[in-house]
Amino acid sequence: MADAPNKITITICGDGGCGKSSITLRLVRSQWIHEYDPTIEDSYSVTRTVDGVPYFLAITDTAGQEEYRGLWAASNLKSDAFLLVYDITNASSLSALDYFMEMIDIEAEQRVEDNQRLLKELGDSAQGLEVGMPPPVKIIAGNKCDLKEGRAVGAKEGLEYARKHGCGFMETSAREMVNIEETFALLVRRVVEARQQHYQKDRQAAHVPQTVGSLPAKRSAATDQNKGAALKSFNEGSHSRPFCCGIFSGMERRSQGQQQTDGNKGSVSSKSTAPRLWRRLSCW
Repeated sequence: MADAPNKITITICGDGGCGKSSITLRLVRSQWIHEYDPTIEDSYSVTRTVDGVPYFLAITDTAGQEEYRGLWAASNLKSDAFLLVYDITNASSLSALDYFMEMIDIEAEQRVEDNQRLLKELGDSAQGLEVGMPPPVKIIAGNKCDLKEGRAVGAKEGLEYARKHGCGFMETSAREMVNIEETFALLVRRVVEARQQHYQKDRQAAHVPQTVGSLPAKRSAATDQNKGAALKSFNEGSHSRPFCCGIFSGMERRSQGQQQTDGNKGSVSSKSTAPRLWRRLSCW
């Protein structure tokens, strides 16, 4: 039996009447709704294969009315991704995204703080673990793009809003099934990318604190004296010059050797050479 697909949680949010439920049902059931029925909160699940990998999408279709926004903030901020929908025929529906955007950005900041605290608490035991939550993915969808004659928000305006808030951008039509599958495929790809980057940073952060003290006791005690002598020799020989992955030191020594060979051709001081080589190497 094949492995269970990866789970991705997606919350769809935006002002009332902009087509959130229509987008959701188009994806989940290939169904078009003719009548508007305000949603409080509905949950759906669907499996989609993106780039050859199956994903289980847990989708929450949320209310757009202001009286339900407290419920939205309390129950949906832990999602992997957010699809923020506005109606291209209603300019106020774009500005209505400000509330949701602010809540998501606050959640992103909170995740960073929680992740740092968790890594600090786990210490060396965090190595090899997927710790914390990646930042939330945000995609903005300008829905009802089939209603060209009633357009009140241009595609350029929607794109600029998305860029301002660090989001992806699509224009969709639930009625005509335009960019529905493509939008969710984009969400999946962004989530996968965010997870890879986040857990890679976690592994690096967990690896950095490792010192001699984290090695087995016998090995640490036996090598302390040798390491101290080597460090003293290194400092005396290099005069505490910058060191980057072992490359900068070697390049500087070759540079000094070349300066001695050149003789009266003039020498370039290590003080002026080091910053230039440092910038060129870009090891960070």
